[in-house]
Amino acid sequence: MGLFVITAAAVAYGVAAGLLLPRAAYRLSVEPDAAWRDRCPEGHPIPGWLGLPRCRDAAPSRPSARPRHTYGMGLGWAVGTAAVGCGGLAWAIGGRPEGVVFVAAVPVLLLLGIVDLTVQRLPDVLTLPLAGALAAGLGGAALVPGAAGSWTGALAGGSALAGAYLLLFLLNPAGLGFGDVKLALALGVTLGWYGWGVWAAGAFLGFLYGALYGLTLVLRGRAGRRTGFPFGPFMAAGALTGVLLGGFGA
Repeated sequence: MGLFVITAAAVAYGVAAGLLLPRAAYRLSVEPDAAWRDRCPEGHPIPGWLGLPRCRDAAPSRPSARPRHTYGMGLGWAVGTAAVGCGGLAWAIGGRPEGVVFVAAVPVLLLLGIVDLTVQRLPDVLTLPLAGALAAGLGGAALVPGAAGSWTGALAGGSALAGAYLLLFLLNPAGLGFGDVKLALALGVTLGWYGWGVWAAGAFLGFLYGALYGLTLVLRGRAGRRTGFPFGPFMAAGALTGVLLGGFGA
């Protein structure tokens, strides 16, 4: 059962999601107040939101012979990260009902991380629905026998982490984006499910990962002490690490 759950999460879901994300990442990776991209760099219309980042050049006949071109990020990184994230959570949580909710959220967090790394933006179209979906999903999981967490703890964790990030944003708006505050709401819900110990660990690890990345940039001469960088991916990585610890502990 355990091996089946891990394989299904990593391969059937993680790999499939990784193959579908690059097109969405390209379309969403625009500056604030700009319209979502609807054309590839060659000017061809992009059909839909999910799929491979490939286009066929227009041709009057023989569609199969049209030359292809790619755009956006490479597939290998997206597929590998999604598979490892989904499989790792399935390994830690096993067949408990909350595992379905957490594994389902991995591709959305990965998509947010890709967009933030590209344009330093966390779109509201992803952050706010993610928080609502996690709260609703964990509420449903709490009703299923075998759940190992607390729904009220998840709601409290989301409120607490969002409140902490809001305070940091108000104290230093130049050092933290409001998108990070909205993402913190979703991440706090996931961490609060397994209790305040996991919540504190995940929140701390997010700051630690970000600090290590920033220090690396400074030491390599690629950034100064006041240079901004996308923080969302490190918040998500810290939260996923916390959930892994909570899953193994439970």
